[in-house]
Amino acid sequence: MIQSVNPFNEEIIASYEEISDSEALKKVDDVQKAFQVNAAQSINIRADKLKEAAKILRNDIGYLSRLITTEMGKPVQQSKGEIEKCAWLCDYYADNAEKFLADQRIDTDASRSYVTFQPLGIVLGIMPWNFPFWQVFRFAVPTLAAGNAALLKHASNVTGCALAIERIFLEAGFPENTFKTLILPASRVSSLISNKAIKAVTLTGSTPAGRNVASTAGHYLKKSVLELGGSDPYIILDDADIDEAVSSCVTSRLINNGQSCIAAKRFIVTGGLYDEFIEKFVDLMSHKAIGDPLLETTALGPLARKDLLEEVDTQVQMSISKGARLLTGGRHIVDKGYFYDATVLDNVQPGMPCYDDEIFGPVASVIRTKDENDAIRIANHSSFGLGAAIFTSDMAKGEEIAKTKLQAGSCFVNAYVRSDPRLPFGGINESGYGRELSEFGIREFVNIKTVYIR
Repeated sequence: MIQSVNPFNEEIIASYEEISDSEALKKVDDVQKAFQVNAAQSINIRADKLKEAAKILRNDIGYLSRLITTEMGKPVQQSKGEIEKCAWLCDYYADNAEKFLADQRIDTDASRSYVTFQPLGIVLGIMPWNFPFWQVFRFAVPTLAAGNAALLKHASNVTGCALAIERIFLEAGFPENTFKTLILPASRVSSLISNKAIKAVTLTGSTPAGRNVASTAGHYLKKSVLELGGSDPYIILDDADIDEAVSSCVTSRLINNGQSCIAAKRFIVTGGLYDEFIEKFVDLMSHKAIGDPLLETTALGPLARKDLLEEVDTQVQMSISKGARLLTGGRHIVDKGYFYDATVLDNVQPGMPCYDDEIFGPVASVIRTKDENDAIRIANHSSFGLGAAIFTSDMAKGEEIAKTKLQAGSCFVNAYVRSDPRLPFGGINESGYGRELSEFGIREFVNIKTVYIR
């Protein structure tokens, strides 16, 4: 049995029976048949269904946001924002998919030659628990809009969310079985990828999980897109608006209780602003309201699972033992629920988990640097490359650093990093490859076909 546990009170929400191998094969076969129906429909019909999905999301926002919060602990206000963003995504691709997938004429010596974008088939999505709706919709909406079908292997602790998403696409009018959930453990993913009916795979998750999926997909020569971990650096220069920088940095670090791949993790501050930044940053971090995530006033809820809580604490304590200085937090709040204090560490150096690794919880690593060039060097001194930000009053300088000097898939100036349906999203290095969202995302899982007519 697969169980869903409420991280606030540690009570079992529901238990789900793992499907057998034969049941999984039957579902794959059903989805393959549904793909043929979805692919045969016009893109305008698929767009209408996405519009309907957006309506369902908005109409059911109260129930769906409580479901997210109950299963993985996100403050309910953020859960509502996640549902709204999914609805926006549906509307965005409903309005733009036809344009993104229109044939592109290319002049050659042929009487006519062009590129056309045709669906591939079944796309397998292996998705995490931290944004249980958004990260599924981020792959599923462009996948379905392009005429493909989708299989979802969701994180076990958010199985209720997975089944709710399946219901939404069915109620929106997509052919039955166009989107299906598979209730099974991660240990059975490799056999799914090997199935001939599955043409591509996308994963959002940890770097080790990405390596495993990439290896299996590569063995079977299947297209893959990986959105993996991150240790996003935020550079705060001496000329930054200190209050704007602190507010953005704290907001980013505590989004989703600190459990976000694109949350700010390393705060690299030049010497002239360091002391003032630390004072204001620690004060704001330490005054965030911690408690029941279903209350509108809660800013910081529990981590999603007990093992995740233990891992964060281990990383913090190991960093302290290696010389990091604890400025606030650094403890598991001893009571029911998987709560961890908002934590700030400074005197952070290479060789510490808080410098080298991704800490998936409300823990900020603050690093003093002597000047702009040193800050850029430290920001890029990472195996990751998902997002980065820079805060400065010199907009031209900030843009130049973001464009040419920071090594990441998304670089923001005077704002915290976040995904947007209109912009491509993804990383480099150990943060993965491929892009989601915008026109680039919908073209990841299509056959980019050349047609040449003599």
